[in-house]
Amino acid sequence: MNITRGFTGRPRVDHPGLPPGQYDAGDDWPVLSAEVTPELTPADWTLRIDGLVAEPRTWTWDEAHAFPDSAYEGDIHCVTGWSKFGVRFGGVSLDAFLDVVRPHVSATHVVAYAHTGYTTSLPLADVTGGRAWIAWEYDGRPLPAEHGGPARLLVPHLYFWKSAKWIAGLRLLDHDEPGFWEGNGYHARGNPWEEQRYSGD
Repeated sequence: MNITRGFTGRPRVDHPGLPPGQYDAGDDWPVLSAEVTPELTPADWTLRIDGLVAEPRTWTWDEAHAFPDSAYEGDIHCVTGWSKFGVRFGGVSLDAFLDVVRPHVSATHVVAYAHTGYTTSLPLADVTGGRAWIAWEYDGRPLPAEHGGPARLLVPHLYFWKSAKWIAGLRLLDHDEPGFWEGNGYHARGNPWEEQRYSGD
């Protein structure tokens, strides 16, 4: 596991948008990765969506960029305790990809997986309806590799381990299938406002 500064010794700062147990990271954006940062270029990157869908599909970098641009401006929250306010990500709404593959009515969950093999599980309702993005820009610039570039999943209303770095695909299922952190004692959903950090919270 790779950890950079910002995880310890930081005071809690009161902020009206701060979930319980969090502190304002300010200008810092700590890096926490379960795996070594890969050397992945846009030319190597693909996104696949399969499982309980009518039409499984894989997109290249250029094909993904053919969708209309979409942006997220707001806050992000990490289960380790930091929050960042007023962040700006650019990319494409995940809804645009899902509209192409047409999820089955029986699909209830997704497993998001990275080009590194990392996985995380989410309810399908948490990545539809304008709540999730495939993001490749941060603050108007290409997303840095240590933060998931060339592209990551972005699910900002949940703890940030759900926003899988180096996203490679999503598999739609009719059940919850724990990913890496969920299988190691973390919460199945990860709502910051309910402090759903660990299994049983």
